[in-house]
Amino acid sequence: MAIFSKGAETMGDLYTSDAKIYPPGGDTISGNTAIGEFWKGAYGMGIKAAKLDTVEAEPAGDQIVEVGNYTLYGDGNAELDKGKYIVVWKQDGEAWKLHRDIWNTSMPGQ
Repeated sequence: MAIFSKGAETMGDLYTSDAKIYPPGGDTISGNTAIGEFWKGAYGMGIKAAKLDTVEAEPAGDQIVEVGNYTLYGDGNAELDKGKYIVVWKQDGEAWKLHRDIWNTSMPGQ
């Protein structure tokens, strides 16, 4: 389990330069700069922390595929959303970074 709550200022740094995210209800966003801006916007809309629970992680050639569950929190640890995700990690120099990232809610009516 990982909990992220530092804010969104450096979220783009967690992604490869040619990363793509597939947010629910939105278009594909490409590149770590644009992805960083997306997460800054999400933080500005009230997301203050994310809890990630990895269910499985499997190597796939020079990448790793991670499947898990997430919970998003707002002010006062109010639960905003929970769902599932798939991330493809890719080695970028010495670091492993997110290369493809897709998630969707498990909450009804969202």
